[in-house]
Amino acid sequence: MKKITIQTSSYDETENFGKQFASDLIPGDVILLNGDLGVGKTTFTRGIASGLGITKNVKSPTFTLIREYKGGRIPLYHMDMYRLEDSMDEDLGFSEYFDGDGVSIVEWPQFIKDELPKDHISISIRRNLESEDGRIIEIILRGDKYQARSFGGIK
Repeated sequence: MKKITIQTSSYDETENFGKQFASDLIPGDVILLNGDLGVGKTTFTRGIASGLGITKNVKSPTFTLIREYKGGRIPLYHMDMYRLEDSMDEDLGFSEYFDGDGVSIVEWPQFIKDELPKDHISISIRRNLESEDGRIIEIILRGDKYQARSFGGIK
């Protein structure tokens, strides 16, 4: 397990970091994205999409559960599990995405914890109290397949 902490000072920096982070992503990568409402999860995801070469506007999947973005070097599957807090009684086929041809980003992953792969990238974003638009981004790489990659030069 490797843990890295990054600080950004604006939404643009957070999005640009997401773009850099995307450089080492490959099919089958799973990112668990944690953070309060409005902290920048979609901003970070927008950066990842851009880094993958996806030009379509990235929006929060809150009301659609999963948004699929294609047209880049690999597909991006952006999931929001917030609305599943009390309704995880059935298999919704998440493993098809997690083991599939693209990168899966899961917001509010705690609501599908039994469905998540053991190996994943966990990213937590929180406000930096020293800067109005600043964010602290904590990244934990879980699993051997992530350890040797640099994700945009992070060490």
